[in-house]
Amino acid sequence: MGSTQELPVRQKEADVDAAQNGPIKFGHELRDQHFLFDPAYRNLNHGSFGTIPRFIQAKLRAYQDRAEARPDPFIRYEYPKLLDVSRAAVARLLRVPTDTCVFVSNATVGVNTVLRNLVWHADGRDEILHFDTIYGGCARTIDYIIEDRQGLVSSRYIPLSYPCEDAAVVAAFHAAVQASRDAGKRPRVCLFDVVSSLPGVRFPFEEITSACREAGILSLIDGAQGVGMVDLDLGSVDPDFFVSNCHKWLHVPRGCAVFYVPLRNQGLIRSSLPTSHGFVPKATGLANMQRPNPLPPSTKSEFVNQFEFVGTIDNAPYLCVADSIKWREEVLGGEERIRKALTELARQGGDKVAQMLGTEVLDNESRSLTRCSMVNVALPLAVQQPEEGKEVPDGVALIAKSDASAVTNWVLETLMDEYKTFVPLFVYRGRWWARLSAQVYLEMEDFEYAGRALKELCERVARGEYKK
Repeated sequence: MGSTQELPVRQKEADVDAAQNGPIKFGHELRDQHFLFDPAYRNLNHGSFGTIPRFIQAKLRAYQDRAEARPDPFIRYEYPKLLDVSRAAVARLLRVPTDTCVFVSNATVGVNTVLRNLVWHADGRDEILHFDTIYGGCARTIDYIIEDRQGLVSSRYIPLSYPCEDAAVVAAFHAAVQASRDAGKRPRVCLFDVVSSLPGVRFPFEEITSACREAGILSLIDGAQGVGMVDLDLGSVDPDFFVSNCHKWLHVPRGCAVFYVPLRNQGLIRSSLPTSHGFVPKATGLANMQRPNPLPPSTKSEFVNQFEFVGTIDNAPYLCVADSIKWREEVLGGEERIRKALTELARQGGDKVAQMLGTEVLDNESRSLTRCSMVNVALPLAVQQPEEGKEVPDGVALIAKSDASAVTNWVLETLMDEYKTFVPLFVYRGRWWARLSAQVYLEMEDFEYAGRALKELCERVARGEYKK
């Protein structure tokens, strides 16, 4: 057998060389040349799990091969240096200092790291504010913190009613802060999105971060849908904590997320999750206690050092961040070109699907909700008990509320089994919606395919086929 670089998957690194004559055209040609999809499958749900091009798969395998070839030299000495290269690359993309960026496995881990490290006041008045559209896993994290801290902290959710303008979101935040204080509480931290999951809409995170700062509240941004999709100038926005999945929109292997903490707040993050060799105790009697540490000595900051090694797991995806950013620049033409194309495709694709279904896109008058790479389209399905005072449009089939879960699951399974695709579905304000993702490997024809599939499935639901 020859060297590992001679394996077929390694040869895919030539994909970058093929694009040196200029940015490649987005669409199916790019999909077939650079990506790994089953030819029979249409990936209209990039927003959930992302995907990687062949070039990045080759890089990932190459790092893993190096770890297997010389485990100790690579993991102990080479890996930290390569990790610094990726940290520097993503820091440049976010426009912040390198020493404020580390990696964790996903955005939920980042949110957990912050909330589990914060110290709550003993008087029990602290509150965690969050919008009712945050990711369910993060909402459950808040539930756990409240239960685990046994009365030290409570939560307050901020209701939103889409489609609304960004100003209404900011107003809802201010109202919640005032309500918290009127109730004798102390709002300590607010958790909010860059782009929400369900519905998949752009959130005014810049304005809410500023409002948090003015109110003296810590801002914790869940950018799970963020880097690679939205322009993120964290140096200007200046949140207190920020985490964003690189494995969604930045074409990095799963799971990898950048975790940003400005220097002023790094002292609040006492431990990584889980706690490992980088933890520096301050408690009396422990600070001077010698603990065995098998890792080479480091001169990096306490914050950076404790996230560098948190146990023996495959962190090869972290090393691919710099490669992925380079690939997107050299092959896809850079972040601005990608953002512009995907926003346009999502909007046009969403309009087309809505036209085919006879429904509408979830957006406001300023179109700020669709200033991203995802779009939400209403289905001609509604629950029999719609929101009070809200009329059901003509052509919309009414479904018993008790059947809502069965309908959603049947449509999702049928989409995968018969139509070879997947589109997240959710019920919002009494209507079913579909969330569609735009991506560089998709074309309008893919959205038209989704529109036909959803139309047929809604007609089948109306005939009661989901009950069989």
